[in-house]
Amino acid sequence: MADHWVQTSHQAGHKHLRNWVGRWNCFKHVATYTAVTALVVALVWAVLGLAITPVGFVLGQVVSAVTHYWADRRFTLARLAAISGNAGFYRLGAPRDGHDDNPNLGTGAYVLDQSWHWLWLFVAALLTAVVGGA
Repeated sequence: MADHWVQTSHQAGHKHLRNWVGRWNCFKHVATYTAVTALVVALVWAVLGLAITPVGFVLGQVVSAVTHYWADRRFTLARLAAISGNAGFYRLGAPRDGHDDNPNLGTGAYVLDQSWHWLWLFVAALLTAVVGGA
């Protein structure tokens, strides 16, 4: 929900720009994303009566937000893909330069983006669960 439904089309189409417009749109996306994840975690915390501390809650949200922003600037994740030998996979399914053919969500960039987010959501959940607990 938070990553796709709450993000506006404008944010999605501009958050990767390497200027203040890109940074601002990525910030707005991550702010709404974090608001949704914080709400869901708070609801689960309250309904299930979990032993989560405020410090763990905030730390988990900060880790999720910072890593989400980093990846959603796109050039950062593209650079990581290149360093790790995955540049070809990152470009898989992307339209060819100078053409509007083949635009789709099934790209290597999207898969690497989502796997990055899932990894850091796991880390954030772990931190939320264990930091500050008695």
